[in-house]
Amino acid sequence: MKKQGLTPSKGWYFGWNIVIAASLLTMITVGMRMSIGPFVIPMSEGLGVTRSWLSGVVAIGMLFYGIGMPIAGYFVARRGTRFVLIIGAILVSISLLGTIYATNTWLFTFFYGILLSMGLAFTSPVAFTQLISRWFIKRRAMALLFLSTGSMAGIAIMTPLFTAMIKQVGWENTMLGYAAVFAGLTLLVAFTVVRENPPKHADLYGADIPQVVTNESIKAQTPPALSFSEVLKTRPFWQICAGVFACGFSMNLLGTHAVPMLVDHGFSKEVSSFGISLIGFVAMFSTVMIGRIASRVEHRYILMMIYLVRGIAFLCLVSVMTPLQLYIVTIIGGLVWAGNMGLSSSMLADLYGAKMVGMLYGWAFLGHQIGATLSTWLGGWGYERYGTHRIAFGVAGALLILASMISVRLPKRTDYRTAVQGKK
Repeated sequence: MKKQGLTPSKGWYFGWNIVIAASLLTMITVGMRMSIGPFVIPMSEGLGVTRSWLSGVVAIGMLFYGIGMPIAGYFVARRGTRFVLIIGAILVSISLLGTIYATNTWLFTFFYGILLSMGLAFTSPVAFTQLISRWFIKRRAMALLFLSTGSMAGIAIMTPLFTAMIKQVGWENTMLGYAAVFAGLTLLVAFTVVRENPPKHADLYGADIPQVVTNESIKAQTPPALSFSEVLKTRPFWQICAGVFACGFSMNLLGTHAVPMLVDHGFSKEVSSFGISLIGFVAMFSTVMIGRIASRVEHRYILMMIYLVRGIAFLCLVSVMTPLQLYIVTIIGGLVWAGNMGLSSSMLADLYGAKMVGMLYGWAFLGHQIGATLSTWLGGWGYERYGTHRIAFGVAGALLILASMISVRLPKRTDYRTAVQGKK
């Protein structure tokens, strides 16, 4: 007898429950990594350290967040999503308590910079990418794009929320409250929503099955059984990684240094936080639109436009003079802020197979976090050395424009097989 709610039909498909829960958990996971800005000034003042030193700790955290991605992808493949989420909840809870009660800068660096980042990596989108790729065939790109709305919601909701909470109860109590909510939500998702075994034909039903299954059978042969070392020899993987690197460099620069930069430029903390949060709010809706057109437009063209417009917005952000200018730039940036990670993971699944996507996405995200580490450090160093953020934000804009040029050279859907075999 078929399990109600799991089998695809014209009604509600259970796979969307997984997408919604994963997006919510991604929101608070990425929200902590991407909404560091409100913590920078009160943390540096409370700990008696410079912004440069704190930026260094955050940079270390970004790197370990990336290192944790392929490790999480490995355990997802071996032990499943539920196991990885439980480990993540435990690590994050311990690390935040250690951060609050750290008695010296070395302990603070370990708990906040290293252990917290490793824990958040286990509850990041990497934990869900392979699961969602297995639950969806026809709407895979759409589902993975919807997952990325959680990251945008993290910026939109968590940045002003953290700002308000820090103002009311201080950064230590804010982290304590976050730890309680995070652990509760993660365990709830792990035990009530995660299902490791999707229906036989995933999200296909009725007349879709013979048509799309035939196409998927061809697609399954498109990526030959490549090993990881063989994947590294294919050009599309590195082209995707180049865009992901630029994404990480820009996104984490924004999350760490945009609010302090705008405050230094004369904006209030509230206006600065609201301006940055607009990016996330707009991106939540624009991602849905991108998801709807992803099945009809070549992914490489969408990636090209995302990186190009985002790069221009970054170059404009350091020059805004009024709140209205700030809001216009962030709204335009928000239109293309999301979608690249969902499209990138969808392309990895289509190019190399759903079984490989968790591990490959984890390694690609390591490049994302290497970019994040460099931008976090560069933002702090540039400010301390030259008293400006224009250096870091200018580099981010240039990298995004370069990523746009690289992305348009990705293979067309019809060339996926020849691309991974080295014939294109």
